[in-house]
Amino acid sequence: MIVLEARDRVAGRNLGGHLKNGVAVEMGGQWIAEGHTEVLGLVGELGLETFASYDDGVPITLFRGQVTRATDLSQLGLTPTAAPEVDRMAGLLAELAETVSLSAPWLTEEAATLDATTFAEWVRSNTTEPEAVAYWQALVRGVFAAEPAELSLLHFLFYVKSNTSLEVLISTTGGAQEQRVVGGTHQISERLAEGLGDVVRLGRRVTRIVQTDTGVHVHADGAEVTARRVIVTVPPALAGRIDYEPALPAQRDALTQQMPMGSVIKTQIAYPKPFWREAGLNGLASNFDDGGLSVTLDNSPHDGSCGVIVGFFEGAEARAVADLTPEQRKDLAIESLVTFFGPEAADPIDYVEQDWMAEEFTRGCYGGRLGAGAWTSFGPALAAPVGRIHWAGAESAEVWNGYMEGAVRSGQRAAAEVLGGLSS
Repeated sequence: MIVLEARDRVAGRNLGGHLKNGVAVEMGGQWIAEGHTEVLGLVGELGLETFASYDDGVPITLFRGQVTRATDLSQLGLTPTAAPEVDRMAGLLAELAETVSLSAPWLTEEAATLDATTFAEWVRSNTTEPEAVAYWQALVRGVFAAEPAELSLLHFLFYVKSNTSLEVLISTTGGAQEQRVVGGTHQISERLAEGLGDVVRLGRRVTRIVQTDTGVHVHADGAEVTARRVIVTVPPALAGRIDYEPALPAQRDALTQQMPMGSVIKTQIAYPKPFWREAGLNGLASNFDDGGLSVTLDNSPHDGSCGVIVGFFEGAEARAVADLTPEQRKDLAIESLVTFFGPEAADPIDYVEQDWMAEEFTRGCYGGRLGAGAWTSFGPALAAPVGRIHWAGAESAEVWNGYMEGAVRSGQRAAAEVLGGLSS
């Protein structure tokens, strides 16, 4: 077995960083849910530790320039008019999500109608309440790093069911943001790579894959590998940039053109202490307006040595600020935090950021998405092998799609396919 990695490091969309004070911060994927059994198994096997994400206190929302402190954790501070509308719509979405086939979303009952409808269209057809509309826009930005018009209703429903429920997706305690790894999740990949030794070859960007009757020839920068099977783990949008001989089937090639990555810039803003906790806040702020950070969470280290807020520029806002300098983005991020948490947020001790759109071998996060009509037109090609080529990665997972857990499970599925092919 040979692992070819384009970067000069392993871990892909997981990336470790440090503040000036030496505190480790996660610049990429970081959260683990209780249901992420495969990842938790790796954490234990590799001698890593997890700790609970901070979730004491209440969240806040920003809507039409007004900051509201939640009194009901389930409502995020929504007004009495918007709250029942959001609840009603969430119920409708939950019912629809239950109808989706995880193994073949394109075969879902009413798949053609669900897939032809953008999520933005569904929202507009189900409510005219302004804050409810803003809530769903903020939620899509937070989950997909995209805008509601950029994904189909079927894709939204598939993602919700794949990740258990909408409540799990957006929750900390009991949800997808429940746990963190001491020192960062990138250590999972790093320790696995250490165990594999020379099998892992860095700085080897794959440029061409040639299939023959007897095997595959993989051409990379500074390397050429011949094998019986190959597993491609990069997101579909990047997999489509590899040259294949013979050419990929039309449906698979078209899929790679229909699954762009999300738009996100992740920021970590540090303070001497987590001052928001003293005010009874848990660090979660949801921006229902346009401009500034879309969402923030408490990302302080497990030892409490300082306070850290993680904030995200997402979707259209991420694309809008991508051409600014890091210093200009820092100013915008701090401005958002002052709006959310008050004047004490004006003087951070450090700011670090990661623009995932600019990453050559990622080109966005959190994952790929399918727009209107794409699931029913090209979905069958997402995970189906092409001869001796197999596909893995978080985008190809049926369960926990888009998360580290989904990536691990997709790898297990692809490995089983390869072993089955070798024994036949």
